[in-house]
Amino acid sequence: MGYPDRPGWLRYIQRTPYSDGVLYGSPTADNVGKPTIIEITAYNRRTFETARHNLIINIMSAEDFPLPYQAEFFIKNMNVEEMLASEVLGDFLGAVKNVWQPERLNAINITSALDRGGRVPLPINDLKEGVYVMVGADVPFSSCLREVENPQNQLRCSQEMEPIITCDKKFRTQFYIDWCKISLVDKTKQVSTYQEVIRGEGILPDGGEYKPPSDSLKSRDYYTDFLITLAVPSAVALVLFLILAYIMCCRREGVEKRNMQTPDIQLVHHSAIQKSTKELRDMSKNREIAWPLSTLPVFHPVTGEIIPPLHTDNYDSTNMPLMQTQQNLPHQTQIPQQQTTGKWYP
Repeated sequence: MGYPDRPGWLRYIQRTPYSDGVLYGSPTADNVGKPTIIEITAYNRRTFETARHNLIINIMSAEDFPLPYQAEFFIKNMNVEEMLASEVLGDFLGAVKNVWQPERLNAINITSALDRGGRVPLPINDLKEGVYVMVGADVPFSSCLREVENPQNQLRCSQEMEPIITCDKKFRTQFYIDWCKISLVDKTKQVSTYQEVIRGEGILPDGGEYKPPSDSLKSRDYYTDFLITLAVPSAVALVLFLILAYIMCCRREGVEKRNMQTPDIQLVHHSAIQKSTKELRDMSKNREIAWPLSTLPVFHPVTGEIIPPLHTDNYDSTNMPLMQTQQNLPHQTQIPQQQTTGKWYP
């Protein structure tokens, strides 16, 4: 009440709009003696009727009932709202009491695994989020709880294997304990690091009268700094430019010196390649130039008559056979053959 949100130590969870909501948490020593008023407002989804209720939480100090030995268990098959049920929590404390055998045993803190950086489980096989439950007692830890600290079980935990705990069967019927994540805290052996803070009056020591700087400040000339800032880089850039210009323009060997150092036969080959390239480029630009010699009319080898090329410009070469016989070849010249009678026939 009077604040925009709940206290920092108090959490609220409600799985679905139709399931019960649960308030849970563990206050700190700073909240002792301060009554916390929780203002609860609810409404009916059908009639939209609104109701309001104030929940008063009185926080008392636990110094009168010290529990120096604290053990935190991680239960894998429970969600936090399931663990907060009185009958479930009572069964868990009864199982711990059978293993620990203390005179007083209380639940100190219950936290969801999601609040400790756990992942949301997949919605298969009825997987649970897991819950951390810290309990405190007034007697040292039992030998069963100490079994987690032996080297064999520590090695198995490092290899992601389940440790061997003799008293696990007392929990297995209802609670699946991850013994690799159990934490045992003995506050009787902890060295207090608290240092008493000496509070002063909140007044700084007298440092004398404050003297602000004078209004008549001496003017400063930045002209020299400006020239140095621009002149030095400009001079360096100019020198580099002149050196580069000398190398690029004045140190060139030229085409004549290159030709003098090149063999004549290589120059001839290079010139012939250039001429052929130029001629091919000119031919590709002008399609109306004369036909190559292979397509020009030739003389008949016997009669001496001029005959046209084998195919005209409009001849369809797609229907021409790959190999032409003597009968298919036009303008074929018959070579005379000598007969046995000594006569010649065309």
